[in-house]
Amino acid sequence: MSEVSAEREAGAAEIDRLLERVKEGDREAFVTITKLYQRKVFVLAYSILRDREDALDAVQETFLRLHQKAGLYRPGRPFQGWLLQMAKNISIDHYRKHRKKRQEWETAKPLEEIPLAAAPSREGDSAATDLRQAFARSVEALAERQKMVFVMRHYNELQFNEISETMKISIGTAKSLHFKAVQNLRKRLAPVLGIEP
Repeated sequence: MSEVSAEREAGAAEIDRLLERVKEGDREAFVTITKLYQRKVFVLAYSILRDREDALDAVQETFLRLHQKAGLYRPGRPFQGWLLQMAKNISIDHYRKHRKKRQEWETAKPLEEIPLAAAPSREGDSAATDLRQAFARSVEALAERQKMVFVMRHYNELQFNEISETMKISIGTAKSLHFKAVQNLRKRLAPVLGIEP
């Protein structure tokens, strides 16, 4: 067993223990799980809803539902995929319920609100800020499924098998959507970076 898979297994065993404690009403275990996953849930919710407050509502509802339905989780199944599937469903339901408001959001707030882990910028570094904004706008312009796969892969750092389980698509489809997303991003960013597409 490799060091990485041993580490993942230990992590999964720890999550299973925490969930057992949540089922028994242990508030501290619930807070621990929330802290571990709230950013990933927020990034996914924001990629669907494109509004910070609505994404935060979806995060809150996701963890409330986790608290209520912790007993439905089957140990041995990837917990993160299960949780993100729940978050995705809640976010999509929220999106559909607020369809009228959605038209106002289309141009309101792009993904640039989400900080890019790979591109920290100092205040006053306008070139980095411009690049971050161009990148965020490019991600925002991707087709919906391409964007979701890209966000899950690069913001949430999920493996393709986890993305496929979360989105209920094959691993091949997840890889294909990711490839198309990367190609589309390259085309969109080529003028900004001053390179041939």
